[in-house]
Amino acid sequence: MEWETHWIDDKVVDIKGKAGVMDLYSGLSGEDVKENNSISIDTFLPIDLFEQVLAYLPISSILRAGAVCKKWNAIVHSRRFSQNISSILSRKPWYFMFTSPDSYKPIRNAYDPIGYAYDPMIKKWYNFELPCDGTCICFIASSCGLVCFMDNDTRSQLYVCNPITKISEKFEMPRCVIFSDYNALAISVDRSSHRYTIANVMSKRAPDDFGHWILSIHIFCSKAMMWESPVTETLMGYRGGNECVICDGVLYLLIYFITGLDLIGNPHGLLTYNLSSQCSSCVSMNSLIPLPCTLTCGRLMNLQNKIVLVGGIGEQDQPGSIKGIGIWVLKGMDWEEVSHMPSKYFQGLGNFDKVFASSGFDDLIYIQSYEAPSLVMFNMKLKDWKWSRNCPVSKKFPPHSFTGFCFEPRLELLPLGMATGQVFCKDPVPRLYPKPAASLLFF
Repeated sequence: MEWETHWIDDKVVDIKGKAGVMDLYSGLSGEDVKENNSISIDTFLPIDLFEQVLAYLPISSILRAGAVCKKWNAIVHSRRFSQNISSILSRKPWYFMFTSPDSYKPIRNAYDPIGYAYDPMIKKWYNFELPCDGTCICFIASSCGLVCFMDNDTRSQLYVCNPITKISEKFEMPRCVIFSDYNALAISVDRSSHRYTIANVMSKRAPDDFGHWILSIHIFCSKAMMWESPVTETLMGYRGGNECVICDGVLYLLIYFITGLDLIGNPHGLLTYNLSSQCSSCVSMNSLIPLPCTLTCGRLMNLQNKIVLVGGIGEQDQPGSIKGIGIWVLKGMDWEEVSHMPSKYFQGLGNFDKVFASSGFDDLIYIQSYEAPSLVMFNMKLKDWKWSRNCPVSKKFPPHSFTGFCFEPRLELLPLGMATGQVFCKDPVPRLYPKPAASLLFF
């Protein structure tokens, strides 16, 4: 099946597969519809007010508006409209769900970035894919409107993209970086300057001692356009994992406790590193932040400049067995419990191992099982649990695995200096919006 990202369409397909024409003139008679077809909203609204109205629409509606006519297309491409959009503090994050590239032989942390994106504002799924030159990707992180990830084949390429506009940039990883056993990736975007910082934390087992792990931290700054590797430390009995996040200039890394021949271990605590310190001695086990309870896995996220942990609660006598999912927020060195997932949602996620996918932005958290496309949402402000609309993809055979992450849909954020007109993208030539002839498929 050939996948495309579709943005404009005059048909809506609900989750049950029923199609119908959008009722654009609901409640109007035939005479009214004929008359309204000849009237445009921009004819009686001042242009600045019209742009502000567009800016508050859902992203998909803005893209459809840009395909109405040349005038509207020029408006949504204008610098002033980008400024209007940037004045909106945040939008509800979309969730991008996709599957393993070879579901019969799933590759750890490697996925083909083609799937469906969920918009919680209008409760719709879209055909969606990330711009990644057709390669499998791994170690994904997002901040504001940008997403970064690595290519899984060589682990030597780092991509930064806006998943809505499909504009991307590719960077070479530093030469000193070696293929590691575990990687954790984080990105932090400054909303005012649109500059970003990327942290790549690598953990590799020492060649002569299974109990020693080499932890290295590599930092990329878009302002300086260069990598720095300020930290290389050897941990005894601990290793890094696949989870880290940047919050207020501090890198938080989830580490695992290794016992005997158990090289996988269990989540044990958080290590912190001040990104402005540039000093390896700032990484110390003495500053370890313990986890709130025995966890089977942990997912870290930055929600409104607060560190939030979503973890699988393990049995005391069976740490590898999950009995529930909890949410905590970090306050100082202590964790404050926010909520436990109700049993009907926990059981509704289906059969799953001790690990799961979870990410969040602003005040919304998504949680899904690797074994099923079911998606649960939790609102941190309202303390409310909900199901998303059913994803149109289904499990076709037992090894079929799913994953996903969330991102804030924004049109104005661009990698590097593109916002000032300097385009650093590779072929194909980037464009801010899809062509008017494109279509948006709803599910």
